[in-house]
Amino acid sequence: MDWLLNLLDPQWWLTLLGAFATVGVLAIIFAETGLLIGFFLPGDSLLVAAGIFSSAAAAQGIGIAPLSFPVLLIGTPLCAVAGAQLGHLIGVKVGRRLFDKPDSRLFKREHVLKAENVFIKFGPAKAVIIARFVPIVRTFMNPVAGVLEMPARKFFLWNVIGGVLWVESMLLIGHFLGSQVDPEQIDKYILPGVFLIVLISVIPIIVEVVKTRRAGKKLPEPNGKHHRVPR
Repeated sequence: MDWLLNLLDPQWWLTLLGAFATVGVLAIIFAETGLLIGFFLPGDSLLVAAGIFSSAAAAQGIGIAPLSFPVLLIGTPLCAVAGAQLGHLIGVKVGRRLFDKPDSRLFKREHVLKAENVFIKFGPAKAVIIARFVPIVRTFMNPVAGVLEMPARKFFLWNVIGGVLWVESMLLIGHFLGSQVDPEQIDKYILPGVFLIVLISVIPIIVEVVKTRRAGKKLPEPNGKHHRVPR
Protein backbone atom coordinates (compact mmCIF):
# COMPACT_ATOMS: atom_id res chain seq x y z
CA MET A 1 0.00 0.00 0.00
CA ASP A 2 3.01 2.31 0.28
CA TRP A 3 2.97 2.94 -3.45
CA LEU A 4 -0.66 4.06 -3.27
CA LEU A 5 0.07 6.45 -0.43
CA ASN A 6 2.97 7.85 -2.46
CA LEU A 7 0.70 8.51 -5.43
CA LEU A 8 -1.59 10.56 -3.19
CA ASP A 9 1.28 12.46 -1.55
CA PRO A 10 1.97 15.75 -3.38
CA GLN A 11 5.35 16.18 -1.69
CA TRP A 12 6.42 12.75 -2.97
CA TRP A 13 5.54 13.80 -6.52
CA LEU A 14 7.41 17.09 -6.29
CA THR A 15 10.49 15.42 -4.82
CA LEU A 16 10.37 12.70 -7.50
CA LEU A 17 10.06 15.22 -10.33
CA GLY A 18 12.92 17.32 -8.97
CA ALA A 19 14.04 19.98 -11.43
CA PHE A 20 11.06 19.11 -13.65
CA ALA A 21 8.51 19.67 -10.87
CA THR A 22 6.86 22.68 -12.53
CA VAL A 23 6.36 20.85 -15.82
CA GLY A 24 5.30 17.74 -13.92
CA VAL A 25 2.55 19.62 -12.11
CA LEU A 26 1.20 20.85 -15.45
CA ALA A 27 1.20 17.31 -16.85
CA ILE A 28 -0.52 15.83 -13.78
CA ILE A 29 -3.25 18.48 -13.79
CA PHE A 30 -3.88 17.76 -17.49
CA ALA A 31 -4.01 14.00 -16.87
CA GLU A 32 -6.26 14.27 -13.82
CA THR A 33 -8.81 16.38 -15.64
CA GLY A 34 -8.55 14.83 -19.10
CA LEU A 35 -7.84 11.12 -18.75
CA LEU A 36 -10.27 8.72 -17.08
CA ILE A 37 -7.41 6.86 -15.41
CA GLY A 38 -6.16 10.14 -13.91
CA PHE A 39 -8.77 10.24 -11.13
CA PHE A 40 -6.30 8.78 -8.60
CA LEU A 41 -3.78 11.60 -9.10
CA PRO A 42 -3.60 14.38 -6.50
CA GLY A 43 -5.25 17.53 -7.81
CA ASP A 44 -6.18 19.94 -5.04
CA SER A 45 -3.35 18.93 -2.72
CA LEU A 46 -0.77 19.01 -5.52
CA LEU A 47 -1.78 22.53 -6.52
CA VAL A 48 -1.56 23.73 -2.93
CA ALA A 49 1.81 22.02 -2.48
CA ALA A 50 3.06 23.53 -5.74
CA GLY A 51 2.01 26.95 -4.47
CA ILE A 52 3.79 26.35 -1.16
CA PHE A 53 7.03 25.23 -2.80
CA SER A 54 7.03 28.05 -5.32
CA SER A 55 8.50 29.91 -2.35
CA ALA A 56 12.29 29.56 -2.43
CA ALA A 57 12.52 29.27 1.34
CA ALA A 58 9.84 26.58 1.53
CA ALA A 59 11.41 24.59 -1.33
CA GLN A 60 14.82 24.77 0.34
CA GLY A 61 13.23 23.29 3.47
CA ILE A 62 12.66 19.94 1.69
CA GLY A 63 15.66 20.15 -0.61
CA ILE A 64 14.06 20.88 -3.99
CA ALA A 65 14.34 23.73 -6.47
CA PRO A 66 11.48 26.24 -6.14
CA LEU A 67 8.70 25.90 -8.68
CA SER A 68 8.06 28.80 -11.04
CA PHE A 69 5.00 30.59 -9.67
CA PRO A 70 4.38 32.68 -12.85
CA VAL A 71 4.50 29.51 -14.98
CA LEU A 72 2.11 27.77 -12.58
CA LEU A 73 -0.34 30.69 -12.63
CA ILE A 74 -0.44 30.69 -16.43
CA GLY A 75 0.21 27.05 -17.29
CA THR A 76 -1.96 25.13 -14.82
CA PRO A 77 -5.28 26.75 -15.80
CA LEU A 78 -4.44 26.14 -19.46
CA CYS A 79 -3.74 22.48 -18.71
CA ALA A 80 -6.86 22.16 -16.55
CA VAL A 81 -9.02 23.62 -19.32
CA ALA A 82 -7.32 21.60 -22.08
CA GLY A 83 -7.64 18.38 -20.07
CA ALA A 84 -11.34 18.97 -19.46
CA GLN A 85 -11.88 19.70 -23.15
CA LEU A 86 -10.26 16.37 -23.97
CA GLY A 87 -12.56 14.67 -21.46
CA HIS A 88 -15.60 16.30 -23.06
CA LEU A 89 -14.42 15.17 -26.49
CA ILE A 90 -14.00 11.61 -25.22
CA GLY A 91 -17.58 11.70 -23.94
CA VAL A 92 -18.86 12.96 -27.30
CA LYS A 93 -16.97 10.27 -29.22
CA VAL A 94 -17.62 7.32 -26.87
CA GLY A 95 -21.22 8.23 -26.12
CA ARG A 96 -23.46 6.23 -23.81
CA ARG A 97 -21.07 3.26 -23.99
CA LEU A 98 -19.06 5.05 -21.32
CA PHE A 99 -21.80 4.21 -18.81
CA ASP A 100 -21.72 0.54 -19.77
CA LYS A 101 -17.97 0.07 -19.55
CA PRO A 102 -17.12 -2.80 -17.14
CA ASP A 103 -15.28 -2.13 -13.89
CA SER A 104 -11.51 -2.57 -13.71
CA ARG A 105 -8.73 -1.55 -11.36
CA LEU A 106 -8.53 1.89 -12.95
CA PHE A 107 -12.19 2.38 -13.83
CA LYS A 108 -15.32 2.21 -11.71
CA ARG A 109 -18.72 2.67 -13.32
CA GLU A 110 -20.03 4.19 -10.09
CA HIS A 111 -17.71 7.18 -10.62
CA VAL A 112 -19.41 7.93 -13.92
CA LEU A 113 -22.86 7.57 -12.39
CA LYS A 114 -21.99 9.92 -9.52
CA ALA A 115 -20.82 12.52 -12.02
CA GLU A 116 -24.05 12.08 -13.96
CA ASN A 117 -26.10 12.58 -10.78
CA VAL A 118 -24.26 15.84 -10.04
CA PHE A 119 -24.77 16.96 -13.64
CA ILE A 120 -28.53 16.30 -13.51
CA LYS A 121 -28.96 17.65 -9.97
CA PHE A 122 -27.25 21.02 -10.45
CA GLY A 123 -27.59 21.54 -14.17
CA PRO A 124 -24.74 21.80 -16.72
CA ALA A 125 -23.17 25.14 -15.78
CA LYS A 126 -23.13 24.72 -11.99
CA ALA A 127 -22.12 21.06 -12.27
CA VAL A 128 -19.04 21.80 -14.38
CA ILE A 129 -17.87 24.43 -11.88
CA ILE A 130 -18.71 22.48 -8.70
CA ALA A 131 -17.04 19.33 -10.05
CA ARG A 132 -13.72 21.16 -10.21
CA PHE A 133 -13.61 21.18 -6.41
CA VAL A 134 -14.70 17.55 -5.91
CA PRO A 135 -12.05 14.82 -6.36
CA ILE A 136 -12.94 11.97 -8.75
CA VAL A 137 -16.13 13.74 -9.87
CA ARG A 138 -13.76 16.35 -11.34
CA THR A 139 -12.30 13.72 -13.68
CA PHE A 140 -15.53 12.09 -14.81
CA MET A 141 -17.72 15.18 -15.12
CA ASN A 142 -16.11 16.24 -18.40
CA PRO A 143 -16.81 13.06 -20.41
CA VAL A 144 -20.26 12.84 -18.80
CA ALA A 145 -21.00 16.36 -20.07
CA GLY A 146 -20.01 15.14 -23.53
CA VAL A 147 -22.16 12.02 -23.30
CA LEU A 148 -25.17 14.09 -22.20
CA GLU A 149 -24.68 16.43 -25.17
CA MET A 150 -23.73 19.61 -23.35
CA PRO A 151 -23.02 22.00 -26.26
CA ALA A 152 -19.30 22.47 -26.90
CA ARG A 153 -19.41 26.29 -26.64
CA LYS A 154 -21.38 26.21 -23.40
CA PHE A 155 -19.05 23.60 -21.93
CA PHE A 156 -15.98 25.59 -22.94
CA LEU A 157 -17.29 28.76 -21.25
CA TRP A 158 -18.03 27.09 -17.90
CA ASN A 159 -14.95 24.90 -18.19
CA VAL A 160 -12.76 28.01 -18.40
CA ILE A 161 -14.54 29.71 -15.50
CA GLY A 162 -14.40 26.61 -13.29
CA GLY A 163 -10.84 25.74 -14.24
CA VAL A 164 -9.46 29.19 -13.50
CA LEU A 165 -11.34 29.47 -10.18
CA TRP A 166 -10.14 26.04 -9.04
CA VAL A 167 -6.51 26.25 -10.09
CA GLU A 168 -5.78 29.83 -9.13
CA SER A 169 -7.47 29.56 -5.71
CA MET A 170 -5.48 26.44 -4.80
CA LEU A 171 -2.18 27.93 -5.98
CA LEU A 172 -2.73 31.24 -4.20
CA ILE A 173 -3.65 29.49 -0.94
CA GLY A 174 -0.47 27.42 -1.18
CA HIS A 175 1.72 30.37 -2.11
CA PHE A 176 0.40 32.36 0.83
CA LEU A 177 1.07 29.45 3.22
CA GLY A 178 4.56 28.97 1.80
CA SER A 179 5.43 32.60 2.40
CA GLN A 180 4.20 32.52 6.00
CA VAL A 181 5.71 29.35 7.48
CA ASP A 182 9.18 28.73 8.87
CA PRO A 183 11.13 26.77 6.19
CA GLU A 184 12.64 24.52 8.86
CA GLN A 185 9.16 23.48 9.96
CA ILE A 186 7.57 23.24 6.51
CA ASP A 187 6.78 19.52 6.91
CA LYS A 188 4.53 20.33 9.86
CA TYR A 189 2.33 22.44 7.62
CA ILE A 190 1.98 20.08 4.65
CA LEU A 191 -0.53 17.68 6.24
CA PRO A 192 -2.69 20.41 7.79
CA GLY A 193 -2.67 22.21 4.43
CA VAL A 194 -3.70 19.06 2.57
CA PHE A 195 -6.41 18.39 5.19
CA LEU A 196 -7.77 21.91 4.70
CA ILE A 197 -7.99 21.47 0.95
CA VAL A 198 -9.61 18.05 1.23
CA LEU A 199 -12.16 19.60 3.62
CA ILE A 200 -12.86 22.37 1.13
CA SER A 201 -13.22 19.77 -1.61
CA VAL A 202 -15.94 17.82 0.20
CA ILE A 203 -17.95 20.86 1.33
CA PRO A 204 -20.19 20.73 -1.79
CA ILE A 205 -20.94 17.08 -1.07
CA ILE A 206 -21.69 17.76 2.61
CA VAL A 207 -23.98 20.67 1.71
CA GLU A 208 -25.85 18.57 -0.82
CA VAL A 209 -26.29 15.66 1.61
CA VAL A 210 -27.71 18.01 4.27
CA LYS A 211 -30.07 19.64 1.76
CA THR A 212 -31.21 16.25 0.47
CA ARG A 213 -31.90 14.91 3.96
CA ARG A 214 -33.84 18.02 4.92
CA ALA A 215 -35.93 17.78 1.81
CA GLY A 216 -36.43 14.06 2.34
CA LYS A 217 -35.39 13.36 -1.20
CA LYS A 218 -32.75 11.25 -2.86
CA LEU A 219 -30.39 12.12 -5.64
CA PRO A 220 -31.89 11.16 -9.00
CA GLU A 221 -31.00 7.62 -10.00
CA PRO A 222 -29.57 7.14 -13.51
CA ASN A 223 -32.24 5.39 -15.57
CA GLY A 224 -30.16 4.57 -18.59
CA LYS A 225 -31.95 7.17 -20.73
CA HIS A 226 -30.05 9.67 -22.80
CA HIS A 227 -30.55 13.07 -21.14
CA ARG A 228 -30.30 16.06 -23.41
CA VAL A 229 -28.98 19.41 -22.31
CA PRO A 230 -31.03 22.48 -23.30
CA ARG A 231 -29.32 24.41 -26.05
